Amino acid sequence: MGTIDLSAAASDETSIADLSGQVHQVPCCIRFDGPSQVSNYFKPKSSEVEVDGVRAEEAHFRGRKLQGATISLPTGYSGFVLGQASNKNANGKRKASSDTEENPCWEAKAKFDKVTYWNHDSLPSKDDTILRSFHWFSISEALHKPVTVEDLVAVTDTPSVPI
Repeated sequence: MGTIDLSAAASDETSIADLSGQVHQVPCCIRFDGPSQVSNYFKPKSSEVEVDGVRAEEAHFRGRKLQGATISLPTGYSGFVLGQASNKNANGKRKASSDTEENPCWEAKAKFDKVTYWNHDSLPSKDDTILRSFHWFSISEALHKPVTVEDLVAVTDTPSVPI
């Protein structure tokens, strides 16, 4: 099992890049992993259309029209771009006991608090999968919230209805 090191993100706000407004979830598979001049080819524009209180954006990718919206992550949540941590020490030499193949270590390379998601041929709406998935944050909080004595008293004092 690997580990994720977020200490750089927590300790110094300027130590990692802030990609807010630059993270896109596109409805396609891109089989490339490396640097690219995306801003030369992918140029989203704000449209005058507003759906469910969200301003729609428009872009084209490989000739196909995309319609999307920029959304903020819920309060208390952050997004991170992870990269495999270097297995070299401060002197630039490889660490002696490194079992990174079995237990890879990941570290935060960038952070973000907004994501732009894109749909093919349909305007963004409150029924989009990514927006619906955000409902799980509040459900998870409710499920994992500690139960207090007051909560138990409130539940047991409620009169029961005979069946």
